[in-house]
Amino acid sequence: MFSRIYKNIDWVLIAALIPILAAGLVTMASFGAGVSYFWKQMMWIIIAFLVLFGVSGIDVQFFKKTETLVTLYGLGVGLLGIIFVIGHISKGAARWISFGGFSLQPADPMKLILILILAKYLSRRHIEIRNPKHILITAAYMFVPFVLVFLQPDFGSALILMAIWLGLMLASGISKRHLVILVSIAVVAFSGLWFFIFKPYQKARIENFINPTADIRNTGYHVYQSMIAVGSGQVVGKGVGYGTQSRLNFLPEYHTDFIFAAFAEEWGLVGCIILIVCFGIVLWRILKIGMYGSSNFEILFALGISIFFMSHIMINIGMNIGIMPVTGIALPFMSYGGSHLITEFGALGILMSMRGYRRSIHRDDTKHEFLGM
Repeated sequence: MFSRIYKNIDWVLIAALIPILAAGLVTMASFGAGVSYFWKQMMWIIIAFLVLFGVSGIDVQFFKKTETLVTLYGLGVGLLGIIFVIGHISKGAARWISFGGFSLQPADPMKLILILILAKYLSRRHIEIRNPKHILITAAYMFVPFVLVFLQPDFGSALILMAIWLGLMLASGISKRHLVILVSIAVVAFSGLWFFIFKPYQKARIENFINPTADIRNTGYHVYQSMIAVGSGQVVGKGVGYGTQSRLNFLPEYHTDFIFAAFAEEWGLVGCIILIVCFGIVLWRILKIGMYGSSNFEILFALGISIFFMSHIMINIGMNIGIMPVTGIALPFMSYGGSHLITEFGALGILMSMRGYRRSIHRDDTKHEFLGM
């Protein structure tokens, strides 16, 4: 059992994760108020690694079973629905279920569940994907959790659910005509909601989401302070523990939403480049494992979690430097929190379990292998 787990683990990917995890821990520990976050995050990291190793030892066929995926999907949607009954409200949004001193954000595991169920569906029907029926069915899988997450409201996670669906559909060969039709329907639907359904406070929330720097004295204050923190880091940073924006409490949520800004202030451009390179190595290894998967399911799953991680990275860093809306999206493996960390390591665990069934194909043949192209 242990030898199988050891064999399945991609140690290059794990090596690239260590600096990212360490960057998050060091950033949390460098501020007086963040010491408690350091130890809590350390606990979550240990649990997450146990999840990774445990899941990597499971036969990948278990994750391909229809019964498994239907059960997981039903559980995920159920938890999203329960939020509206017993969910913990914080900052005007109900995103968490609290129990025994811990909180679960169901939107995080739902992203992984959506990737699994779409990979299963598309891997068996990619040849027929141009049939509108399959587009509508996969859209329905995405739409149910999308609506539940959007109503929390959690615009960022809703966008990532849509990005996962759209990315996998494009990879599967959706026709451009059908894509244009879907985008047109989405635009018309949103316009109807905007003019006839949304209330003034809901419109204001969306406007702030789209243009967070429009009012830097009020709704755009957080982004403005984040941009100052990133810029003040300059080339080599101010040094660990010397980030004034965070230490003087100008920068809010420096351990979660704006941890990249706090890190950039202390480590500067050089540290940010190293961090992004590590993220790049993680994504490269994920795609490489998927490319050598035994079926299209593995390829699509690897592509799906790549989209998942890339969306989080781009949105989080983008909002930290003022070019993306503030969404409350965590920076993978670095932001404080257990739900997203365990989901991310769980996704990598499933990916590692696939390595035991990997095949050897010539590099020149991979472009023909992908989805039967």
